[in-house]
Parts: sequence; structure tokens; C-alpha cells
Amino acid sequence: MRRVSYIVGTRDFSTLQAEHIMQDVVSYHHVDLSGDKLAGAMRNGGFGSVPILEKDHKVIGIVSEYDLLKAIMEGKEPAKVTAREIMTKNPITVNQDTPVTEIMCLLQEKHLIRIPAVNDQGKLVGVVSRRDIIEGYLRVSKPIGTF
Repeated sequence: MRRVSYIVGTRDFSTLQAEHIMQDVVSYHHVDLSGDKLAGAMRNGGFGSVPILEKDHKVIGIVSEYDLLKAIMEGKEPAKVTAREIMTKNPITVNQDTPVTEIMCLLQEKHLIRIPAVNDQGKLVGVVSRRDIIEGYLRVSKPIGTF
């Protein structure tokens, strides 16, 4: 669910935090899942990356379309590699209380589309995308029903 869909009323955009706009129902996978299964999950879900978690739900990596393409270019068969082998380790994450303005800077500076949101224990609680931020901006800056 996109939490941003439930923002009502006028608010100052600069006061929004990750928890206000993040998607809290997130597709994630474990380190032993194969590359072809990850590719299928991304295609079916309509997103370009998935968080990779340890059994305790802590974010330890992320597999993106870029990571999959890189593996293929290196001659690796997606069905024969695991998330652990191709993931970007120690991905950039934000906390639930990270200001949206800070998240925007991270996304722009690092050329990211989505970023995992974690709690104080490093466990996945959501994902914030560029689209979520734009939707949040529209919801707080425009009267309801005008977009």
C-alpha cells in the first residue's frame, strides 16, 4: 500500500517523512533466490529493484535491473546465480523518520529510483520511490480532487 494515498488536507511538504509516503507492502527476497526468479518478480511487480533480506528481515542488499544486466553481460546465466552473488551489498537506506527533502537529495545524487526504508534495527518497513515523493508533493500542495 502506498501510504501517500492516505495523505489528506494541506500540509507543509517539507515536514513529510519517509513514513508518510513510503510503500509499506514491499516485495522483497532472500539471498538464496536465483537471478531468473528475481527478474520475474521485478517484471511481474513492475519495479526495477528488490531489497534482499537476511532471515531476520534486515536489509543486506538490493538487486536491480542493472545488477541483472551486469551478470548477463559477464556471461552468467540468471538461473545459475543467486541474489547474494549479484546484489549490491549494504545498499543506501533511510529510516522511517528521514525527511522527504533528504530522501530527494539521496535519490538525485545517487541516481536511484527507489530506496528501502528501515526501522532502528535495520529491518525493512517500506520503500520510497521518486513517484511516491512526487505524489506526496501533489497531495499536500493541491486541493483534493484537482490532480
